[in-house]
Amino acid sequence: QLQLVESGGGLVHPGGSLRLSCAASGFTLDDYSIGWFRRAPGREREGVSCISSSGSSTSYVDSVKGRFTISRDNAKNTVYLQMNNLKPEDTAVYYCAADRRGPTLISVFYSKWGQGTQVTVSS
Repeated sequence: QLQLVESGGGLVHPGGSLRLSCAASGFTLDDYSIGWFRRAPGREREGVSCISSSGSSTSYVDSVKGRFTISRDNAKNTVYLQMNNLKPEDTAVYYCAADRRGPTLISVFYSKWGQGTQVTVSS
């Protein structure tokens, strides 16, 4: 069964950090671009960051630039999202998605999705 599984979410105080992981099972991520998306209550899904299959190209939404870093370890079949200096407005369910096409923050281009992990930033 082809799956993406996110982990690493949780409750953190403002200014804190979390590292999300996106692990693939049933297929290898080597040929896939990966995107991280989030959906906050009452808001539409938003593209947060994406990375090319080789890791050489990355992109971020403006609101997380300088705070979030996407990376991948193809040997571990895993993509990471390091989130630093978290803010209450980062609270959302975070999803990873994979597709063979080039990295993009546009969600409709992605064919495989994980179930999501909750990130809550609150004092």
